[in-house]
Amino acid sequence: MRLYRRRLGAGERFRRLYGESPLQLLLLLASFALCAYAGIRLLSGDWLLILIWFVGAAVLHDLVLVPLYSLGDRGAEAALRPGRERPGRDARGERGPGVNHLRVPAFLSLLLLLVYWPLVLRASKPYEDATRLSIDVFLGRWLLITAALFALSAVWLVVRLYTDRRRAHAGVEP
Repeated sequence: MRLYRRRLGAGERFRRLYGESPLQLLLLLASFALCAYAGIRLLSGDWLLILIWFVGAAVLHDLVLVPLYSLGDRGAEAALRPGRERPGRDARGERGPGVNHLRVPAFLSLLLLLVYWPLVLRASKPYEDATRLSIDVFLGRWLLITAALFALSAVWLVVRLYTDRRRAHAGVEP
């Protein structure tokens, strides 16, 4: 029996060698070019201070903030521990349902704070001068959004626990 090999087209050969389509490679190269342009424009000023700022931000994140995130997450898991089998896990080895209902609103709230921190902490005089708007409202609004995120997450958790309990009583596996 004779096996026939089909001749591959140029696009199929490229995909077999590269792993993706030529369009993906083109978009990747264009994004690298855009990043290089932005980096050149950014570093055209005082590049040493910018480099120190980036290194300091990386060190601050890795050596200070990540341990704080981890401690907060472990504390939330320990506080919401459903049983004594393993920290933060139930008898089937799954996490307790409440942990992610704390993680998501906390993440979104901290993300908003990261983006708007000069306004929330009232440290942005140029904003007030440029827009003629008061920055006194941002702290209250951020706190209100944070409270709404946690309240919405709590309502979602209650609904989820209620529906899981109803399914368990009905004999349906959640």
